[in-house]
Amino acid sequence: MPAPRWLGGHAAEVAPRLLGALLVATVDGESVSVRLTEVEAYGGEGEDPGSHAFRRETPRNATMFGRPGRAYVYFTYGMHWCLNVVTQSEGVAGAVLLRAGEVVDGLDVARRRRGVDIRDRDLARGPARLTTALGVTGALDGVDLFDPSAPLTLRPPARRATRVGISARTGVGGAGAPTPWRFYLPDEPSVSPYRAAQPRRRVAP
Repeated sequence: MPAPRWLGGHAAEVAPRLLGALLVATVDGESVSVRLTEVEAYGGEGEDPGSHAFRRETPRNATMFGRPGRAYVYFTYGMHWCLNVVTQSEGVAGAVLLRAGEVVDGLDVARRRRGVDIRDRDLARGPARLTTALGVTGALDGVDLFDPSAPLTLRPPARRATRVGISARTGVGGAGAPTPWRFYLPDEPSVSPYRAAQPRRRVAP
């Protein structure tokens, strides 16, 4: 299905519009809903040094160059899945990383997936925690988020956020470090703490 107009455009313009949107995942017959409270924008080829698409299209990032409204799911650090929403027109890379949110439905399912001792505010407080709570894996890469029959759907916020926090992106180093493309809802306990990129230590030969 075609993505709605409010989702189309540069990722940095679309990202704040996603705050308050509802993400619903139905996996193995169990449903979890998350209200988004923190996102980050990533640009395209030759534009954003912090983006997977900066150098060129590859098999790993191909979804990022696809149609807007698709889920771009990738594996990171050899252990976590991260979920993005593709925003640019087909052939032009751009996506918004869904960093954190509040679980508003399916709490029991999210607690079981994340751990029964985890506080509710921490269930989806960070990109890897969010995908774990929702049950999202690479099997959902490329899913049309606006197809009502899809296992993962995105619903627009009931109203546009009037207060939006802005900062540099978490953990992004190098030339992309200062880009202020992290957007979040202030005073929301589910927003993850900002962390600057850590310099890589050189291992002595």
